[in-house]
Amino acid sequence: MTTAEDSSFSHGELEDVVDIPSFDDMGLPEELLRGIYSYGFEKPSAIQQRAIRPVMAGRDWIAQDQPGTGKTATFSIGLLARIDPRQPGGCQSIIVAPTRELAQQTFLVMTALAQHMKGIRIHVCSGVRQVRDDQRILRHGKFHVVVGTPGRVHLDLMQITDLLYINLVLRELMWNWAVEGR
Repeated sequence: MTTAEDSSFSHGELEDVVDIPSFDDMGLPEELLRGIYSYGFEKPSAIQQRAIRPVMAGRDWIAQDQPGTGKTATFSIGLLARIDPRQPGGCQSIIVAPTRELAQQTFLVMTALAQHMKGIRIHVCSGVRQVRDDQRILRHGKFHVVVGTPGRVHLDLMQITDLLYINLVLRELMWNWAVEGR
């Protein structure tokens, strides 16, 4: 089990980051809480206790933790809490993942967490479909969240009117490419 000391979380003002031991105490929408509990979460992990609220507040952040500690759910919950489903036109959040598998995993987690949130539309652009099909879908679809890989997320085709957040899911390989210029 991961403890608060095992995880690493950073954003602008570390002194105001507090551990919130229950999802119920995070100020999450009721529909999202239903999705969280339906997904099987009972108690937030250490990284979730520290990072969900700053993500909800729109803070810049970097989180690092062991595999299987709920990092994907952390930013997914925080972002879904910010989405306004009453704004049907325009993407409010873009998530860029380094691999097709990670984009697909992120899409599945977000879709499961949002299952009780009426009107939330999430789309994945990850190489499952032909590029032209993704382009057509993005051009004509109205999605609140778009998840994809760098080569598949076409910002020029998306209806971006009220973008709240761009999230980059960096893994070691992608980080090395960014740092070493590969």
